[in-house]
Amino acid sequence: MADEHMNDEDLQQLESVKDATGKVRTELAKVIIGQHEVIDQLLMAIFARGHCLLEGVPGLAKTLMVSTLADSLKMSFNRVQFTPDLMPSDITGTEVLQEDKLSGAREFRFINGPIFANIILADEINRTPPKTQAALLEAMQERQVTVGGQRHSLPDPFFVLATQNPIEQEGTYTLPEAQQDRFMFKVFVKYPSYDEEYQVASTTTSQVNTKVAAVLSGEEISNIQKLVRRVPVPAHVIHYALRLVRSTRVLEGDVPDFISDLLSWGAGPRAVQFLLLGAKARAVMNGKSAASTADLKSVAHAVLRHRLITTFGAESSGITSDHVVDKLLEHVSERADKDEVVPELKAALTAA
Repeated sequence: MADEHMNDEDLQQLESVKDATGKVRTELAKVIIGQHEVIDQLLMAIFARGHCLLEGVPGLAKTLMVSTLADSLKMSFNRVQFTPDLMPSDITGTEVLQEDKLSGAREFRFINGPIFANIILADEINRTPPKTQAALLEAMQERQVTVGGQRHSLPDPFFVLATQNPIEQEGTYTLPEAQQDRFMFKVFVKYPSYDEEYQVASTTTSQVNTKVAAVLSGEEISNIQKLVRRVPVPAHVIHYALRLVRSTRVLEGDVPDFISDLLSWGAGPRAVQFLLLGAKARAVMNGKSAASTADLKSVAHAVLRHRLITTFGAESSGITSDHVVDKLLEHVSERADKDEVVPELKAALTAA
């Protein structure tokens, strides 16, 4: 990955993005108490042009968090409540036969489904059958819908923020690992602290009307996404991302000893891409002109947890993919080995 240095205009934009990020956080804090890390991860995914999967037990304000985030952004927003009887056309749209009253001619006209919005809240995505899940995930990947042989482009920017309940298994359709890989982050929404829950109880049981102001427009977010792509990533950070991900691949052979005991399958190349994009987005949000290993480590759990499959022995011992990521961050060195040379420099040395 060859990144150029940022110019003066980019550096000025970094400061404005940092200010805008602070304003979004302030607006969300009017409604959402705590959950600062979750909110930051949602913003990182949006700025990196990725999708996000939120997991948490009922009552943790996952839906409210996404809808409030949408209120703080000047973009269209639709919520889709997934149910077992939902069909693919219920979210993507369908063709209807219409008759022209003047000519009497009949023709099919495409009616947009709820997926045609900038921000989509896919509520309880594991409640709907695989066929409908696949239709959503295809639209996420291709950013378009094909109906009757015609392609219909989705709005830009376009994000899917999906939620699922981890404790209820009856009547649910678990997302396969290959489909979870389409999500940039998998974010765990945890219980609030005592003080935070006190504030929740106090504010939600009284007559308080809070209005959230829209801070960023779709055009501004598109510009931020382009800025994220221009943020430089030093070679040693790229090597660190590669070492982290490649250390999870059990079948490769050259992995830490504990990995073969804890993992049955590791992460693919998409994990490296999302680690670097997440690190870049975090750097932009903090007004930094380059991504660092600290930025990368901060997004490692959200990127890797749904891309690692633990063994039966690990699961029976209560070891989760997050525990494996913890061990990897301790085991894998941030410093590049002496034989790790930037590809361009290595090619130049070979030619010489």
